[in-house]
Amino acid sequence: MIQPALVSTIDGDRSLSDFPAPLPLDVLVPETMPGAGEWEVEIGFGKGRYLLRRCLEDPQRRFLGIELVGEYQRLFVDRARRRGARNWVAMRGDALFLMSSVLPPGFAAAVHVYFPDPWPKSRHHKRRLFDPQTVDLVLGLLADGGRLFFATDFLEYGELVTEILESFPGLDVQRRDAPWDEGPRTNYEAKYMVEGRPILRLVATPRSAPPLHPQGAAGVLAAPALTGTPGEAGEADILPVGATPS
Repeated sequence: MIQPALVSTIDGDRSLSDFPAPLPLDVLVPETMPGAGEWEVEIGFGKGRYLLRRCLEDPQRRFLGIELVGEYQRLFVDRARRRGARNWVAMRGDALFLMSSVLPPGFAAAVHVYFPDPWPKSRHHKRRLFDPQTVDLVLGLLADGGRLFFATDFLEYGELVTEILESFPGLDVQRRDAPWDEGPRTNYEAKYMVEGRPILRLVATPRSAPPLHPQGAAGVLAAPALTGTPGEAGEADILPVGATPS
């Protein structure tokens, strides 16, 4: 069953259709409220271990969480409300759709993506969060000086993400060999560290506003202005980005 996109805050739950686009995050967590500092985003927050801890430990920051699974989104929302945290927005919905159509660009000081579904079957690769055609959506959330934090235990996918990020123009990518300074950030990470399972961790920092990935730009289509005079039918070719009409 497909569930409609939902926006939850300390004050209640509302359908995404109740809001304009881009989503007015500064209205949902106003700057006059405690915790009205910089925004951080966690995509696919699962049961919300890391997101809730950060909300409670960093009340001067604001946090946006995105989770597709309604049960997990509700688990975080209930826990955050019981603990009295006010500096958060939790969205239920597909991250690629929300990033491309709903969220404002360049608002986050940090984006966190931990143990995303690697979609190992080739027919499911289009669902991956990190792909040459979609990685600009993730990086596009970052404000100047913002950073992307990533971790996975699916090493084949992790190496692919590393390759995609390292080939992205103007992006500094560092592989982190040691665990995070504060220890495991998610339930999966805690479990895998106990098991001794290898984990690939990355930190990426854009040096400039993110363009399109070179491998993904060819798949983006743009339509130039219609030919003809006003009131008359015109024609336009759909062209890859960067191409010019003949």
